Amino acid sequence: MSLLIRDIQVDRDVTQIYVEGNRIVEIGKKREADTVIDGKGKVALPGFVNLHTHAAMTLFRGWGDDLDLSTWLETKIWPAEARLTPDDVYWGTKLACLEMIKTGTTTFNDMYFHMDAAAKAVKEMGLRAFLAEGIVDLNDPERAAKQLQTAEAVNRRIEAMKTDRITPVLGPHAIYSVSKDTLVRIRELADKTGSLIHVHLSETKREVDDCLVETGMRPAKYLDSIGFLAKDVIAAHGCWLDPSEIDLLAHTGTRVAHCPISNMKLSTGQAMPYAALKEAAVVMGLGTDGAASNNNLDMFETMKVAALLQKYAHRDPTVLRALEAFELATLGGARALGIDAGILGADRLADLIIVDPRRPELTPRHDDVSNWVYSAHGNAVDTVICDGVVLMRGRRVRGEAEILEKASAVARDLVSRG
Repeated sequence: MSLLIRDIQVDRDVTQIYVEGNRIVEIGKKREADTVIDGKGKVALPGFVNLHTHAAMTLFRGWGDDLDLSTWLETKIWPAEARLTPDDVYWGTKLACLEMIKTGTTTFNDMYFHMDAAAKAVKEMGLRAFLAEGIVDLNDPERAAKQLQTAEAVNRRIEAMKTDRITPVLGPHAIYSVSKDTLVRIRELADKTGSLIHVHLSETKREVDDCLVETGMRPAKYLDSIGFLAKDVIAAHGCWLDPSEIDLLAHTGTRVAHCPISNMKLSTGQAMPYAALKEAAVVMGLGTDGAASNNNLDMFETMKVAALLQKYAHRDPTVLRALEAFELATLGGARALGIDAGILGADRLADLIIVDPRRPELTPRHDDVSNWVYSAHGNAVDTVICDGVVLMRGRRVRGEAEILEKASAVARDLVSRG
């Protein structure tokens, strides 16, 4: 199948984008195509890459806000998560996919539970996803063995779906919730299967302090000491990384996902050291984290908050400029995941969005990138194309009403079961 987007602005030029299958073939010439989209007055951008989230936590949006992290987890999130069923995760993930489509995300990197059910939802919605079954063994060998078996079985079921858009990933939750033996086993599995690894790292000061007491090392150094860090690892948060750890991440090629809104809302105490990570040439992207700690999945908002937080934390308005924030949300995440996306160009994956700039908050247009980062929200997105397939056009997504109704009912039932 072929697709032509005609009279669309790409960078500063009004041009045409021609897509065959799941790739952009050419930007420039008009061609005949099976589907034609009129882009007059609109702008094409690469789709956003959400590098760290927990999609089905849309079900917990607004459930337990304004609490400290331990109270939030122990009294609200963990009890509710213990009651999750595959059907809950299916509808929570469908809701997340709907929200991401409506706000311009085409790829996301997810860690949660019942991820084969999540994969079914993603396949139906059409997004590109990297899905990790969360592993939390709590240093219990029996639990560890069972969870590793579950994760491997889930990944086999995802692979059996035979879609290039969905990639199974290994998901050890964090160093404080996963034993050394399990981390080593996951490293071995990743080496054997070529899987990516998705892990939380140095999110809180307590994590660092506990690791120093238990191992005599900071978290990144501990992971490196067991041979865990590598270019296939995506580490979320990194708020408490010190200079020696940043050097380790750079040396090993480990990628980092910055999640500014969640970090601020849960008051993790310190902003990710963006400037030092940039100086070390660490590959970085942006993540929303889950909707329970954000409370949305809008990457436009995440770009703005990332830029503002880093300027505030560094006391320097030149840190994390608009173009850098935009590149973190697109090309940075794509590089971290190893996919041919994040920019618009020939031979790149046809993962793109069409934005309508004819809005009050986007006028005047002195600098479009500045507008995308500091002024826009996801409701400026008109059309979303992922893997060459139109998922939203004119802000309409097929099945939206049913998803909203079903997810709302599932969420109400889930929190009332306790």
